[in-house]
Amino acid sequence: MKNMSELMVDLAYSAMLFNSKDAAEEVIKLENKVNRLNYQIKKESLLAARTVEDAEKLTALLEVGEAAETIADSAKDIADLVLRDMRPHPVFKMVMEESDETIKRITIVEGSELIGNSLGELLLATRTGMTVIAIRRNESWIYGPDKNTILAADDTLLTKGNETGGILLEKLAKNEIKLEDLEYSEIIED
Repeated sequence: MKNMSELMVDLAYSAMLFNSKDAAEEVIKLENKVNRLNYQIKKESLLAARTVEDAEKLTALLEVGEAAETIADSAKDIADLVLRDMRPHPVFKMVMEESDETIKRITIVEGSELIGNSLGELLLATRTGMTVIAIRRNESWIYGPDKNTILAADDTLLTKGNETGGILLEKLAKNEIKLEDLEYSEIIED
């Protein structure tokens, strides 16, 4: 829950900063999962408490679960603003216009060259200008993936970088282009 709520805050602010509906939608999905996990903590705590002393010890766990859910709810509120096309204050908009970064959600399809390779082997940041900030694999999340993280079919990558790089990475993930088709000069031009 801690990792999820942290990721949600990062994604919510990124969604607002880059006006990314993809990032906002991921925040909503994560918020639902945090709610389910908090419910599970409550249920397990009730089952585990056999004495007053047990209940007192479990109170801290329940409070942490509630705090994580409160953070998740706040991140969802920020994401909702993006999904409802509410625009930030003009000063915030000026800051946004200075950035050429974008947040993209990209799903890897069967047959893509990305499958079975580590982020370190792929050098995506160098080849596409995109950095993978999180990976959703089925219902699990990999937060802050590193160079040893191996990609799999149906992984959903949350990435940040420039628009051209996002298009290239999406084509790689959809098996529309191959790694050898990428030229570093394409990224530098943008």
